[in-house]
Amino acid sequence: MYLKHEIGKLGEDLATEYLKNKGYKIIERNFVAKQGEIDIVAQDKKELVFIEVKTRTNNLYGKPIDAVNQVKQKHLISAVKYYLYSKKLENEFIRLDVIEVYFQNKFYKINHIKQII
Repeated sequence: MYLKHEIGKLGEDLATEYLKNKGYKIIERNFVAKQGEIDIVAQDKKELVFIEVKTRTNNLYGKPIDAVNQVKQKHLISAVKYYLYSKKLENEFIRLDVIEVYFQNKFYKINHIKQII
């Protein structure tokens, strides 16, 4: 379980660097609420973007995006609503994205999927 957690954290670190290189401003990481966790909150021009990061070392259990099923999306939406309410940002333009991070040997690949919902 520890290795899985470390791989996930490394994936989030790589996703954060990827976003910074694309001009996003990172606002927060690992926002936790009882509704769920938001991996990365970032600003992309006029949009507040909530990003779920999924990291895999193989495709035995499907693609990373497959893990963002309807149940996960429901929790993510609830956490986003709470985040917006708690930060008094209800009138912001928002977007929900997924970043897939694939590890293979010493290499990695990032796939950024915008507006998943």
